[in-house]
Amino acid sequence: MLSSLTINKNKRIEIYSDMKTSSPALKYLLEKDVQVSKHFVVAVSNLKFFKSLRIHSRFLEISCDGIAWFASWIAFIWLLSSKSLYQMQVNMLFGLILDVVVVAVLKALVRRRRPVASRDMLTIGPDKFSFPSGHASRAFFVLLFFAKLYPLHIVFLLPVTAWAVSVAISRLILQRHYVLDICAGAVIGVLEALVIGLLWVSEETAFSIVGFVTEETVDSME
Repeated sequence: MLSSLTINKNKRIEIYSDMKTSSPALKYLLEKDVQVSKHFVVAVSNLKFFKSLRIHSRFLEISCDGIAWFASWIAFIWLLSSKSLYQMQVNMLFGLILDVVVVAVLKALVRRRRPVASRDMLTIGPDKFSFPSGHASRAFFVLLFFAKLYPLHIVFLLPVTAWAVSVAISRLILQRHYVLDICAGAVIGVLEALVIGLLWVSEETAFSIVGFVTEETVDSME
């Protein structure tokens, strides 16, 4: 098992060349990130709690997948046509779109390779680039959205918090990302929530958007 967790020196060289950096400081940071990530996976592999989390890591991966979120959220808007939810639904949808765009652009620019290429045909994705973690950004955006922008009761917020943190840790356990990828993703998710908060779509505008998309007349005055 330990051999499958080992990240060799050639892999580190590939990471640096992919990112096309000649900065000694950045190379040092990336090397330390690889080492810390590897040691984390090895250290937690024998802990009971993380063994349990590893079992559910594939479910956590799918639960925060971009395609799964878009499909389920659009279905949520379509099936649960409630005027009291339109504003929340539209703002969340815009946040998910923002997240995909930001992460895609950063991955295309940075081009850092993942620790281990996925060979699981049943896994949705992932793409070949690692920085930043889209799962982490999406998870923490959702967490901040329901914590600050559309506050849920603490009874519901606690499971969302546990889910977001578990998703982030599971990305390391599955060797989809390095520690730096996860941290950057979490920060990006928080910033995305702040942006959506500043650009918060009004209730009337949300009614109009839902009415346009569903081709139904939504009376905002009701």
